[in-house]
Amino acid sequence: MDLLLAFAVLLFAGVLFSGLAHRTVLSTAVLFLLAGFVLGDGVTGVLTLRPGDEIVVGLAELALFSVLYTDGMRVGFADLRRAWRLPGRALVLGMPLTFGVTAVLAHYVAGLSWTQAMLVGAVLAPTDPVFASAIVGRPEVPGRLRSLLNVESGLNDGLALPVVLVLLSVLSQDAVDYGSLAGELALGIALGFAVPAVAVLLLRSRFTSATPLYASLGGLSIGLMVLGLAELTHANLFLAAFTAGITIASFAPEVEESFADFGELVTELLKLAAILVFGALISPAFLGEIPLSGYLFAVLALVLARPVAIGVALVRSGLPGPQKAAAAWFGPKGFASVVYGLLILDAGVPGADAMFHLVALVIAASILAHSSTDVPIAHAFARAEGRPEPDVPGPGEDEPPGRTTAARTGRTEGGAGGSGPAPWS
Repeated sequence: MDLLLAFAVLLFAGVLFSGLAHRTVLSTAVLFLLAGFVLGDGVTGVLTLRPGDEIVVGLAELALFSVLYTDGMRVGFADLRRAWRLPGRALVLGMPLTFGVTAVLAHYVAGLSWTQAMLVGAVLAPTDPVFASAIVGRPEVPGRLRSLLNVESGLNDGLALPVVLVLLSVLSQDAVDYGSLAGELALGIALGFAVPAVAVLLLRSRFTSATPLYASLGGLSIGLMVLGLAELTHANLFLAAFTAGITIASFAPEVEESFADFGELVTELLKLAAILVFGALISPAFLGEIPLSGYLFAVLALVLARPVAIGVALVRSGLPGPQKAAAAWFGPKGFASVVYGLLILDAGVPGADAMFHLVALVIAASILAHSSTDVPIAHAFARAEGRPEPDVPGPGEDEPPGRTTAARTGRTEGGAGGSGPAPWS
């Protein structure tokens, strides 16, 4: 009940200040993170949560699934074919380089063993569009940059998971079943394609019909079926979510259109709740347990690892310099890294606590840094192209018919990736 009340109060505060956050470096993601910190057990004790609590892991997984599902609806198969080169560079070259540089930093700066350092590198290699939503969602940002970041972040979560599981097995000295890991990935993709495809055929059957109200729930029901089947069969949740979104965008745009606004609201609620819970895990005592070398590692992981890796990956890509710089900077760490960090704790491998502290510190720093810089950089792109900077209607101004202002501008304060924001963002 304390968590519900705290979330409701913060949500209303987000509504009150959403207009200001839309135009400035203020961010509701940062608001919920800091509120979780203050309300957590280490400060006021209003929220008493532990990393192993079911609500912590469950919210992080649900938020990431919802983010990837709605993001996938922004990218159809045709879009992937047309714009695969840049995301391909980021995934095939940039992601392994990010993993390698982060692992080197974790070994030499944070003092972890090589296996532990590689595990931290794998956990922090995935990016998350949630905390750079003004970049991946706003139309004034060049389309190639938006596509690069959105497609990359949608695929790299699932690609990092096998590496995380293998390294966890090595640390715990368990046998690694590579066939099983490959099967989880393949099954996730298969479910993400098959379930929406069958659902669309049924929706279009001449023997069925749906009222406008229930038609808007079609996207939700498909997503829940994918989620339930992936959990039941141990398929990769995140690849299933992104593939399902892409399948709907490719073959049933009417389902995406009817679900879009509702999906954005659900995703935003899950995202903010997950950030609040994550913030409650970080206490002054938690931060005090991290040595100075850990803080140095966190800074270097954000300002060195991703920029160097993407800078190399995008050499001679044809992407203009400012867009390369934005792609290099916006590699925020989000829910996938939270989930994988919790896997480390749950496995109880040697050095698990130290590794989780480093991961949590980098994620918190990423939320603060990336959620506070996406709007100014989006505005800079707008000015460079001579476009007016987008704004939200002021008091008394009418909202044009159709989708909400937030959904049309694509600004989510740390919101649901490229899927556009909820009205309070």
